[in-house]
Amino acid sequence: MMRLAVAAAVIVAASGLGLPASAAPGRAPESFADIAEPLTPAVVNISTSQRVAGAKATGELAPLQKKFSRGGVSLGSGFIVSPTGLVVTNNHVIDNAEEITVTLSDKREFKATVRGVDREVDLAVLQLQASGVRFPSVSFGDSAKARVGDWVIAVGNPFGLGGTVTVGIISAFNRDIDAGDFDNFIQTDATINRGNSGGPLFDTNGRVIGVNTAIYSPNQGSVGVGFAVPSELAELVVEQLIKYGETRRGWLGVNIDEMSPKTAVELGLDRPRGAVVTSVRANSPAAIAGVMPNDVILEFNRRPVDRVSDLTRAVAEAPIGSTAPMVVLRDKKRITLAVKLERRENRALAAAAGDDLPAGAFRGSGLVLQKPTPEIANLYGLEPGTEGVVVTAIDPESPAAIVLQPGDIILEIGWERITRPEAAVDKLAKLKNLNSGPVQVYIQRGDLLFYESLRP
Repeated sequence: MMRLAVAAAVIVAASGLGLPASAAPGRAPESFADIAEPLTPAVVNISTSQRVAGAKATGELAPLQKKFSRGGVSLGSGFIVSPTGLVVTNNHVIDNAEEITVTLSDKREFKATVRGVDREVDLAVLQLQASGVRFPSVSFGDSAKARVGDWVIAVGNPFGLGGTVTVGIISAFNRDIDAGDFDNFIQTDATINRGNSGGPLFDTNGRVIGVNTAIYSPNQGSVGVGFAVPSELAELVVEQLIKYGETRRGWLGVNIDEMSPKTAVELGLDRPRGAVVTSVRANSPAAIAGVMPNDVILEFNRRPVDRVSDLTRAVAEAPIGSTAPMVVLRDKKRITLAVKLERRENRALAAAAGDDLPAGAFRGSGLVLQKPTPEIANLYGLEPGTEGVVVTAIDPESPAAIVLQPGDIILEIGWERITRPEAAVDKLAKLKNLNSGPVQVYIQRGDLLFYESLRP
């Protein structure tokens, strides 16, 4: 896996700001000062005191880097989206925080509480504790209307310096950096570094089009390859966190794989596209709708599915309880199925915390683990003879949800080979009781083999 370091620059948007004509999209202004000046008051610095395994922690807790250090405070960035003091930032900036302090550009400081977090997309919403105070705020723009080559402006708190403005362009869209199920990052060459996490990335209209969350870096510094959560995803998550204090995503109940060029030719498709169903969960919305293994999902809820990630996002964004049309290719014929969606988080919690565990399953550290039996292998599309233990459910509120997903195979914990789920649960429990901090876990995900740091 490529080495990723966290950075964060969120794209902040200011509504009703009079921006100069020279800043029109597609044209490089002579100066970005008139754009940046009215936006920076809504960009904040965030510091947190944290405790990990009985000790204070310092540095950003990078979900893509999984490195936890000790001592001092964590520094990050954020932006205010409401005059009442709602702040958007990255979840890893405030994760495990005992106390959160938000500093505005005019040096005023306010304590903040967590309104809601989404570990899967790495976003969080905070509420500033300041009754009666009205704050400068910005608004989200539409990242779907942005184009490669458009100017963007990052504002944030690199290395704790505060109020730093950098400029670049959008380098690419739809980047998958193996951070999770919802990878769809904007790539930018605007300079972002450690401490920018949760800060804004603006377009030249002063709108937030992304939340910068990571950088590709061989040396822990900026090399011009940064990644931001696009506003079309971030805004939806933020709205749910503000309204419900949690996310509410749709759940289909299938395991899927990318379409190969060879299979596309065999099916008569013009190019590899769609999501290939490898297995269907019993009693799931997909099973009830009549989805079958080897179906190829080409459209969901009237949105085309070119890649697996397209389906994952479309299902997650569909309203819970709604019935969505889904076009599948079966035996070279297109058929339309109607799927009534359930809530993904409910399914995950029920599986991870329910009293009734399947035979041979063990629960611990927010995980349900099972042996790779033929039934489990078939359910998750695993190769026959797979070794290790299979993650079959995860409590979305546990630290494990940051680094693992159902279908992952745990091969080692703390450099020790793992072949039995009960042994894995026991080892994680012992490490937790010892307050030993994060442990190295060796994981197989499809064809990928990699190490992650897991906090038991």
